[in-house]
Amino acid sequence: MVSSLPEFVEDFANALNAADGKRPAAVSPRSGRIYQPGIGPHPEDRAVDLIVAELAISRPGLRISLRQCYPGSKQTCDLLLGDPVEWAIEIKMFRPNGDNGKPDDTAIKDILSPFASDRSAVSDCRKIAESEIAPHRAILIYGFDDQRKPLGDMVEAFETLARTRVRLGNRHEAPIGPLVHPVHRTGSVFAWEVAPLSRG
Repeated sequence: MVSSLPEFVEDFANALNAADGKRPAAVSPRSGRIYQPGIGPHPEDRAVDLIVAELAISRPGLRISLRQCYPGSKQTCDLLLGDPVEWAIEIKMFRPNGDNGKPDDTAIKDILSPFASDRSAVSDCRKIAESEIAPHRAILIYGFDDQRKPLGDMVEAFETLARTRVRLGNRHEAPIGPLVHPVHRTGSVFAWEVAPLSRG
């Protein structure tokens, strides 16, 4: 059975917490250094894999497909829900700091860049809204709290920019944490249904 979007946000947050509780350790692709345990240091794709594995346990009836091509395109959508598909969801991570607590300068670009080549949350909104990949389409952001770059401010900035490109539905939100990583300890999951802007 397919969740509503608010239910899926809760399920995603619970599965993220469960995946984090298994203390997965990511490895730096550059240095080979093992990061401190927790889901926070994992690249977005790997984190989603871990979260979906937990969803398979907690919600065995939920049909999920990962990284399926858009119709007529080689680009892929992060997650499809249902069989037949009812929801297509693009997922983005906001992680303002690295494993060592130093600021990650790419975090803002990953959410707010207006350029399609950056594959940000803002640019993905238009891509998924204007596609015919599923009857319902959404953007999901999961992020970690930071006093210097508050998650709430980032979400408000995203909403402001996204509304210039798509019709953005209501915000749905669920908290995450406390998590095991000393830097990526708390945060939230957010999602919005999206549709193309009306023409004319």
